[in-house]
Amino acid sequence: MPKTRINISLDQDLADFAKIFARENRTSVAEMVTQYLLSLKRRIDGENYEHILSHPAFQEAMESAQTRLRDGSAQWHSYDEVFND
Repeated sequence: MPKTRINISLDQDLADFAKIFARENRTSVAEMVTQYLLSLKRRIDGENYEHILSHPAFQEAMESAQTRLRDGSAQWHSYDEVFND
């Protein structure tokens, strides 16, 4: 889906927090906002996915992925390696 640009205004301290949080979690502020809005949309549309998020195996996998991303031990793959192998 094509992306479009929107501008938002935040208090400086909140903008600083968002940038630091994004950098520490190896993502972008735009991706954080996107994920939040997608979550909100799913709730409004009645798509309940909480049972997946609360599953112990999912929680463990997410924590493991976050740890590897934070400590730099994650192994990165190209799009072609993942989808055209």
